[in-house]
Amino acid sequence: MPYPLYRSTSEPHGPSTLLRRLASAALLCLPLVASAHFQELIPSTEIVDAQTGPELTLALTFTHPMEGGPVMAMGEPAAFGVLTPDGKQDLGDALERIEVAGQAAYQAAFRVPGPGDYVFYIEPAPYWEPAEGVMIVHYTKTVVDAYGAEAGWDRLVGLPVEIEPLTRPYGLWAGNLFTGLVRKNGRPVPFAEVEVEWRNDGSVTPPAAPFVTQVLKADANGVFSYAMPRAGWWGFAALIEGDAPMTNPEGKEVPVEQGALIWVRTRPMR
Repeated sequence: MPYPLYRSTSEPHGPSTLLRRLASAALLCLPLVASAHFQELIPSTEIVDAQTGPELTLALTFTHPMEGGPVMAMGEPAAFGVLTPDGKQDLGDALERIEVAGQAAYQAAFRVPGPGDYVFYIEPAPYWEPAEGVMIVHYTKTVVDAYGAEAGWDRLVGLPVEIEPLTRPYGLWAGNLFTGLVRKNGRPVPFAEVEVEWRNDGSVTPPAAPFVTQVLKADANGVFSYAMPRAGWWGFAALIEGDAPMTNPEGKEVPVEQGALIWVRTRPMR
């Protein structure tokens, strides 16, 4: 709490004092404000096989996943593509602008051509966050395995900031440990801060603010690990300060928050 309800026992009583106390009490009753922004890149399945068929749908939303919102409006992505067994493929033309909770978001369809691991990635348009005074660019990816290939899941896209999975990012049970390596311009980032959120399906209510976003630090080699306690989609966001400022919508140069994100799915062991 930033301000106590009672500043001192000797504070004089009166209407102004009562108003201050009532205002402070009202602040305590306000809902928790979401602070962690996550660029979502969620495929309809993380494992393609004969049962699922080759058709994928990918949902791209900028939001606060654990709290189920609010959703922030996305600008047109600067890049959207997939790293296939045969190389990179630009999927920009496949993007379809939609609305989620009244805000701009995107979706795309992709037909998997054959066996292999497919690394989907997005460079979103920079997002101005006035509350934090920064431009946000979250370079995000997710891996889909097709027809049991199980090869190529650790390939790097070559994004300015990127998480290299050291754990295969699919075929995961709830409770498994996910380990990743944070890289910037290809080099490990010592002690990078990593935020973790579960994409809430409405079944969990965090008991307090620290439960919304899990926070950890990579080690001296840029490696981090986290045990995912529940089935569903988990987002890992390594937040790194950009080298150069950007111009915000008001024409001022401001710092840049670069995020290296990866989404992985766990399933329940039944």
